[in-house]
Amino acid sequence: MHGLHALPALRIVVVNTVVLQETEQDEHLHAQLERSRTLRIGLLQAGYNIIASLPGDFYLPERLAQLQPDLIIIDAESDARDVLEHVVMATRDAPRPIALFTEDGDTSCMAAAMEAGVSAYVVAGLHPERVKPVLDVALARFKADQKLRAELSDTKARLAERKTIERAKGLLMERHHMSENDAYQKLRKLAMEKNLKLADIAQRILDVADLLG
Repeated sequence: MHGLHALPALRIVVVNTVVLQETEQDEHLHAQLERSRTLRIGLLQAGYNIIASLPGDFYLPERLAQLQPDLIIIDAESDARDVLEHVVMATRDAPRPIALFTEDGDTSCMAAAMEAGVSAYVVAGLHPERVKPVLDVALARFKADQKLRAELSDTKARLAERKTIERAKGLLMERHHMSENDAYQKLRKLAMEKNLKLADIAQRILDVADLLG
């Protein structure tokens, strides 16, 4: 039992779009409310900390920025696109795992949600004991996705650095009639003397060349 309490409870924000309206068909509304209730029971049983329940409105990005949740759950009516846009906007600079629970089984909505950054999309038939496994999957997918993005960003940066070094090398070869190897060694020597990365010294050389025309 002690192991369970070793980890702090995940701080969760539930974005709720289920609105009570007399005009709604009772059956449809009942399904929505039942899902919301089941979701909350599942979250509480799993020991999660629901820090806020927010409407999916214009102020959502601001509220999410203040609260800094570990995970965002969208408990959505049939059309969750608007609220999803707000959540995606709010998490653009600080991505968070997002799980979406809905009655909408439209596959195009599902595809659009996944494209927008939703880590788990759950349609109907929700039981409290399913909530934790779903959120575990959402967290794992989010971590894998972030790792992939970081690796891609790293690869792009390295590629850009290599291009800069090649351009600086070409400049030295052309202006000082050096061989490729000599130009490279010159760059390395300058980088060591200035205590800079090779790409940084290469960029400086290119900047100076631009200035001098």
